[in-house]
Amino acid sequence: MPDADTPLAASPAPPLAARLDIVCLCAAWCGTCREYEAVFAELQRALPGHRYRWIDIEDEADLLGDIDVETFPTLVLAHAGQVLFAGPVLPRLGDAQRLVEVQRDALLRGGDARALSARALASLPADQAQAHAELAARLAS
Repeated sequence: MPDADTPLAASPAPPLAARLDIVCLCAAWCGTCREYEAVFAELQRALPGHRYRWIDIEDEADLLGDIDVETFPTLVLAHAGQVLFAGPVLPRLGDAQRLVEVQRDALLRGGDARALSARALASLPADQAQAHAELAARLAS
């Protein structure tokens, strides 16, 4: 089994029904974010066909809305405006790739994005769940 830093085999582009918005919330001053930038670029190469977005929380505060980022880097995975995952990740490609593949595969198996989103947002405080949902909706439009 590969370790957490070893990329898994590249996947073909997902069908539209499983295309994700994959967003990294970071800050230019954060050393871990600078380290994660290369991992995020490698994730894009390993899992093409999704929509990737790097959001600097200070430079794009208007797009971010009321999301409070406490731990960097934070990933948000969404599908058709529905948040599927929102939380901090370690800067390891294998971990990020598996996270994306689990969400993609759930959608490919016929998972209801609204139900998946309700589960993902349930772990967040109500105001943060709303802020993440608003970001996902903006990204989908």
